[in-house]
Amino acid sequence: MATSLPATGWTKREDLAQLVAALGTDSLRWVGGAVRDTLLGYTVKDVDAATPLMPDAVTAACEQADIRIVPTGIEHGTVTAVLPDGPVEITTLRKDISTDGRRATVAFASDWRDDAARRDFTVNALYAHPQTLEIDDYFGGLEDLEARRIRFIGNASERIREDHLRILRYFRFQARFGAALDEAAENACAELAGTLKGLSRERVSMELLALLTLPDPAPTISRMHELGVLPVILPEAHAREVQALGQLAATELEQGVAPDAIRRLAALLPALPPVAETVAVRLRLSRAQRERLICAAQRKPADIDIPRALAYREGRPCAVDRLLLAGASLERLHGWDIPEFPLKGGEIVARGVTAGPEIARILQAVESRWVEEGFPDRRRVLRITDDLLTER
Repeated sequence: MATSLPATGWTKREDLAQLVAALGTDSLRWVGGAVRDTLLGYTVKDVDAATPLMPDAVTAACEQADIRIVPTGIEHGTVTAVLPDGPVEITTLRKDISTDGRRATVAFASDWRDDAARRDFTVNALYAHPQTLEIDDYFGGLEDLEARRIRFIGNASERIREDHLRILRYFRFQARFGAALDEAAENACAELAGTLKGLSRERVSMELLALLTLPDPAPTISRMHELGVLPVILPEAHAREVQALGQLAATELEQGVAPDAIRRLAALLPALPPVAETVAVRLRLSRAQRERLICAAQRKPADIDIPRALAYREGRPCAVDRLLLAGASLERLHGWDIPEFPLKGGEIVARGVTAGPEIARILQAVESRWVEEGFPDRRRVLRITDDLLTER
């Protein structure tokens, strides 16, 4: 019995119907994440389509129907239709000619099965007819989806040798959808883990951070460690750090804090700023990400006793990271705005102190007392200032 997509929000979009009318129902299939996620009952964010039409034919047909086309990946046969309710990537059917593990040489094809055969996982090779919503499944993707199993199309080792990044994609998909482990996939990932060294750092970083953003990546990260995959891309993470990730994820869930990739990356590293700096450079993190990772690496056991002082000194994001990494409560930060220090250098000068380093020293001393006393009001700050000046 044929399986069909349920008629849901995106399948009823009028702008998609206009696109189908422009290209023809026989020349377009919905494919990939939109089909997979709809079958799983997940929210669909992006809609992709495949077509036997060449990119120039797609462009001409869409422009004739007043649909704007952007050549977003024309060298790979991909154009994007800019539609009112969201863009749609339309890619001409392809088949691989040669690969080197980082990129593939492809040729355009006319057969839907050829196009499916070059995709990574069976659950990503499901094609839905735009009118009937009937699904074409060439490699058992529907059965794998029902079992929540991520399985490579064909020979797992061959698929990985075509694109080494598929090792990390496998684990990301396994963390998001998986329940049943696929022995062939896991063996191939373990066998070819070393090939990840040949990938660009940006591609590795993108996949690792995407994995860490998922609700509960800890079991998958643990599996990657056991199989020798994690040591290739993050040798700083040992068994203790992998366990710390699981504890952090549990703490985030308990306190209702959204997952955060940088915080979770910090959990996978020892609390040593030089190590965080090295990893940030290697993964090509942004400056803001690097600074946050280093700040998290400066965590100390005493942090849990001074949450507000920590937030004042380091900023709220770093304070939240360090407290959660310590398994501490964020209750004392809830509803609390970081105050501004209510004293200026001019007020020190007005009390007879000569401008220069002495003013800065007194300001720092008053500020330290202010923080230690729990951020009292300005009147108390002025009394602290006068007391310090009297003691000079």
